[in-house]
Amino acid sequence: MVISRDFNKDPFIVIWELTRACQLKCLHCRAEAQYKTDPRELTFEEGKKLINDIYEMNNPMLVFTGGDPLLRQDVFDIAEYAVKKGVRVSMTPSATPNVTKESIEKAKEVGLSRWAFSLDGPTAEVHDHFRGTAGSFDLTIERIQYLHELEIPIQINTVISRYNYEYLDEMAALVEKLQCVLWSVFFLVPTGRGQEKDMISPVEHEKVFIWLQELSKHVPFDIKTTAAQHYRRVFIQQKMKQEKEKENISYLDALTRQGLTGSIDGLGRAPKGVNDGNGFVFISHIGDVYPSGLLPIKAGNVREQPLAEIYRESPIFKDLRNPDKYKGKCGVCEFRYVCGGSRSRAYAMTGDYLESEPFCVYVPKALRSKKA
Repeated sequence: MVISRDFNKDPFIVIWELTRACQLKCLHCRAEAQYKTDPRELTFEEGKKLINDIYEMNNPMLVFTGGDPLLRQDVFDIAEYAVKKGVRVSMTPSATPNVTKESIEKAKEVGLSRWAFSLDGPTAEVHDHFRGTAGSFDLTIERIQYLHELEIPIQINTVISRYNYEYLDEMAALVEKLQCVLWSVFFLVPTGRGQEKDMISPVEHEKVFIWLQELSKHVPFDIKTTAAQHYRRVFIQQKMKQEKEKENISYLDALTRQGLTGSIDGLGRAPKGVNDGNGFVFISHIGDVYPSGLLPIKAGNVREQPLAEIYRESPIFKDLRNPDKYKGKCGVCEFRYVCGGSRSRAYAMTGDYLESEPFCVYVPKALRSKKA
């Protein structure tokens, strides 16, 4: 069941970076993760207060990320506190030897909703290159078997880049073979260790979106995208073509009928487009609050202000939630309320989070009519 919420007041999803410590050296790492933990990390008591604050914001989904959340000694104490509070919690640990059968059993015991692993290639050669660590692919596949034995739902995260663009059919087949409930497809944003040269082109983005829309019709797992808000625009356009709906289409209806909303994945889905700072909020390991982990513009710190106050009142968040403030073609695009373009990619490429999505090929109707 989808929980109704006003994104101006409450986020749909909260990401908490428990730590920046990690043993991997991923090429695209947003956090530029380090091997050692930061002594400034939020304490367990501060974490409990944060969870209370999150719960009071209409109980959004909470994801523990990193770095590697398993490198926090109290990760399962934090998770247990959140679950007992009634928060829906999932975790995205790194595929390292820290992911033992015991840790997975503990996750099930405390009641984590889902376990997410990253797979960025259908083979060890592709994946391990991207993750910067030999053996990562084999370890991930092995740990997924552990999760199946314990009947914990599995989500696969994949970052689309020029290193795996040619292997997407094989990736989809692998996700299906591994019996995952959700394939979460990330489109690279050049921040942290990620570089512009690692990205696929705007035209290739469009091709992948169309491919994903077609794939979604016949695979047993759900698909969601990150930093690819214009996938929603493509989804609607493809829906219009298929049903020959030329005018007066309800964008929200199109999304709902085709499965971008609802509760297919068991955790519920946003009833409208989530974007950086709009239904989405990120808390760093030291309590800094950002519109997302890919948009490094600090809006406050939970040690100094309640999360709700930062999310609701920060001028940065308010601007991000107002598509009419977007610049360039995003500001006049007829899809801006359900798409809006990636605000994090706009910032990474232009230095302005209100600028147009630079990797979108679509020309809005308003601009086409002017040219005519």
